[in-house]
Amino acid sequence: MAQEVRHRKWLAALFIVAAAALVLFLLRPSPISVETAKVTRGLLRVTVDEDGETRAHDRFVVAAPVAGRLLRVELEEGDSVSPNAVVAKLEPLPLNQQQREEVLARIETAEATKRQADARLAHAQEDHEQSRRDLVRAEALAKQRVLSTQMLEQARNAEITSREELEAAKFSALAAASEVKVARAGLVGMDTGNSAHKIISLRSPVAGRVLRIVEKSERVVPAGAPVLVLGDPSQIEVVTDVLTTDAVNVKPAAPVYLEGWGGDHPLRAKVRLIEPGGFTKISALGVEEKRVNVIADFVDSPDGLGDGYRVETRIVTWEGEDVLKIPGSAAFREGETWRVFAIEGDRAHRKTVEIGHRNQTEVEIVRGLTEGEEVILHPSNRLKDGARVRAVI
Repeated sequence: MAQEVRHRKWLAALFIVAAAALVLFLLRPSPISVETAKVTRGLLRVTVDEDGETRAHDRFVVAAPVAGRLLRVELEEGDSVSPNAVVAKLEPLPLNQQQREEVLARIETAEATKRQADARLAHAQEDHEQSRRDLVRAEALAKQRVLSTQMLEQARNAEITSREELEAAKFSALAAASEVKVARAGLVGMDTGNSAHKIISLRSPVAGRVLRIVEKSERVVPAGAPVLVLGDPSQIEVVTDVLTTDAVNVKPAAPVYLEGWGGDHPLRAKVRLIEPGGFTKISALGVEEKRVNVIADFVDSPDGLGDGYRVETRIVTWEGEDVLKIPGSAAFREGETWRVFAIEGDRAHRKTVEIGHRNQTEVEIVRGLTEGEEVILHPSNRLKDGARVRAVI
């Protein structure tokens, strides 16, 4: 009888323990559903992303040298023009004393600009010769393994840049010489007699195409009024205005990737110049911003892009090939410390990490994680250290 009572007590105790375990199981919190990603190694680029615009490398504005009646322009936008070709005609008005002084002053200004352009051309020629000599020496030292590959690439970039600057200086000198001719054409209006019936021919300073016709129809125009814009649409560059705080991290010859231009693949370019002067621009939110233009030359073929086309530019400020990285949405700050939630088994564990470079989507992990670990994306306030989690696809 005692044994039967003892057996019933054991059964009752076992039932109570089982019931308590069932209650605890039913009352325990359910796992939190989370999105996850693995810690990986790979390419990481830090870029400055802004909208940019293509433009002809060298643009030339043909303007009226004196006040007069502009005859109808026969050319159409896109037409080819040769150097010294007549692109428009102007019938000057008689000049008064003030206008005569203005014409003479304009001639002096044009001649001074030409002297300045000639001096810059001479300077660009000297710089190009020096860069060519530096490149020859660099190549010789590289063959002897005295010079690093990076220094050799810098010498090559310097030679290419100086060559392009020389070409730009040549175009500037041609344009300045043409401006002198245009300014001297204003002397026609200073003649006596039937000067109003003389015709001034406005000529193209270079070979290229008509990019834009400012004044198509016949009308009276003041001195200096633009008539046509000329350029070579096959020689185009990309201009992007960026915040000055971003521009300080952009270096000449930095890679640039162009997206959103209409094609199915990015185009490559490289930074040629960060303009030395900034300007103020009002943002879409009405905030004043200090910005500066970054000029880039195409590395790939422009593929049909012309003057004034919109592109999305990504200017590379830093790049690493074998970088330990995670999605940026996995890292969060607690005070001055960066943390992540890593998954071990079915539990989330808060870890302190040290991050390095980062872009809009990824961050570099300097310390705190290893390749292959799984981290939680977009951690919510419900997550606590040691919380049970379930990864969702």
